[in-house]
Amino acid sequence: MADIATTYNEDVLIKELGYDDHFHDHHHGDKYQSSFISHYIFSMDHKIIARQFLITGIIWAIIGAAMSIVFRLQLGFPEESLTWLKPVLGKWIVVDVNGIGTLAPEFYYALVTMHGTILVFFVLTAGLSGTFSNLLIPLQLGARDMASPFLNMLSYWFFFMAGIVMFYSLFLSTGPFSGGWTAYPPLSALPQASTGSGTGMTLWLVSLTLFVVSVLLGGINYITTVLNLRTKGMSLWRMPLTIWAFFVTAVIGVLSFPVLASGFFMLMMDRGLGTSFFLSEIFIEGQALDRVGGSPVLYQHLFWFLGHPEVYIIILPAMGIVSEVLAVHARKPIFGYRAMVYSILAIAFLSFIVWAHHMFMSGVNPFISNFFVIFTLIIAVPSAVKVFNWITTLFGGNIRLNTPMLFAIGFVSMFISGGLTGVFLGNSTIDIQMHDTYFVVAHFHIVMGVAAFFGMFAGIYHWYPKMYGRFMNETLGKIHFWGTMIGAYAIFWPMHYIGMAGVPRRYYSFDSFDAFKHFADMNKFITIAAIIVFAVQLLFVINFFYSIWNGKKMKVKNPWQATTLEWTTPIEPIHGNWPGKIPSVHRWAYDYNKDEREFVPQYVPLEEGEVGDH
Repeated sequence: MADIATTYNEDVLIKELGYDDHFHDHHHGDKYQSSFISHYIFSMDHKIIARQFLITGIIWAIIGAAMSIVFRLQLGFPEESLTWLKPVLGKWIVVDVNGIGTLAPEFYYALVTMHGTILVFFVLTAGLSGTFSNLLIPLQLGARDMASPFLNMLSYWFFFMAGIVMFYSLFLSTGPFSGGWTAYPPLSALPQASTGSGTGMTLWLVSLTLFVVSVLLGGINYITTVLNLRTKGMSLWRMPLTIWAFFVTAVIGVLSFPVLASGFFMLMMDRGLGTSFFLSEIFIEGQALDRVGGSPVLYQHLFWFLGHPEVYIIILPAMGIVSEVLAVHARKPIFGYRAMVYSILAIAFLSFIVWAHHMFMSGVNPFISNFFVIFTLIIAVPSAVKVFNWITTLFGGNIRLNTPMLFAIGFVSMFISGGLTGVFLGNSTIDIQMHDTYFVVAHFHIVMGVAAFFGMFAGIYHWYPKMYGRFMNETLGKIHFWGTMIGAYAIFWPMHYIGMAGVPRRYYSFDSFDAFKHFADMNKFITIAAIIVFAVQLLFVINFFYSIWNGKKMKVKNPWQATTLEWTTPIEPIHGNWPGKIPSVHRWAYDYNKDEREFVPQYVPLEEGEVGDH
């Protein structure tokens, strides 16, 4: 990697963005803001597109979380009537002769499928990476905008269309797809396999294909911007860790999502054109299907070749955000910057050679499994390096325990506790016992779901003033943190216990199993904790939207006294980011408490005799 930053002709870019020759005198970009539609809807300003991704992600998060509450009610209170949900769910609440309503079993699986799909793809991929990559890559690198603002706009609208198709599928008479968020064949490959395998599955495939297009458009844009549009002096080794994380995430996405798309296309052909990529020796109602030669395990390989890098597509942006927030609010340079960068690169590389640890149950040769076991355990090493460096960054720091910092520290806690259980599941012999139990549900929800959300919340609270010019309410923020932190552990720690006791996941009801009946009280406890955590998230949503108009106004450009370039742009944002020349960079991103100065921004030149960087 070259240490000399690639620069570009600023005058050309100004002309491309639609400014006149007097751009430097325009502080509000009035020429660009011609109408509400061009400014807020079909915007090509990366900051507005970031807000679009975030707000769309928040809406989907509410929908996905509400689904989990409905199926948790069925699991936690199977004897209670759910008739009160009939006005919302209609025929999917089945009422018996005694007037007791229960969730239709096929709709239970549809809810579980949609919950997983929505949270993994629409919230933690698009909502997290789409928001912060868009917001921060140009601002922290010193660029007027993305390499292609038009492709950036298209990236959001493909995501939006994917959401519309998925939302429509929720209202089909046969219900949405119900074959699990991983869409394993043959259930997903045969429209006649179940009610949820028909039109709902077709729309699911169309939606996620559109989503893949969105990811690729965004990823190519992020990569190009990082490589080509860095300001003068911004070498790769001066980039904040956020940018390293977003850049590597985009590379992973561009390499792995097309593999999933290929699986989807083959699935569509199996469903509609009579091919047999994933089908063989299938009997339906006693009749043999005349398709042979395919293998459902092939689909598993294609899915998990994306599926495991997807874990890091979700967690790496959160890691980058947390690294930045910890350094800013601990008032200390990030510990081991280069080790952090190398660990991000190592995680990216290793994420592509561990996918089959999701498939230890599929009949994979145990000797082949050993290969994946070894690399699964090795990938814990760069993750452990990051954890060590975060804790060392905190050690001896002048810590501000505000809401962004609390969520960043909470992320480290969740990542450690969730990651430790992954060590068990990475071992094929233990995984075969644990795989279909609640232990797996607990592990991936803590390490991939809750931890990623904590990173996302840290980023939202920290950069909210940059997005909206106001602060979110600090008291409500702290209630949100403690409610989520305590509640998340209350939900998922008991699941480890019932998983070790053998309670299977994906079951609609445990009433008829004598072995599992005595976990009924624990299921009730988990459900109540989930309802409380959901209520706390609604508090966050109220705080978020209320603060857009009524939050405390940001009066200075750099309220957190951070060193990175995004805090040098005007309080009132403009299209093009800086009204005059873009600042040049003279030092790395983490000069805190240096030479008796509390913080030294990146644009400040080195003094005589001062040693630069790290």
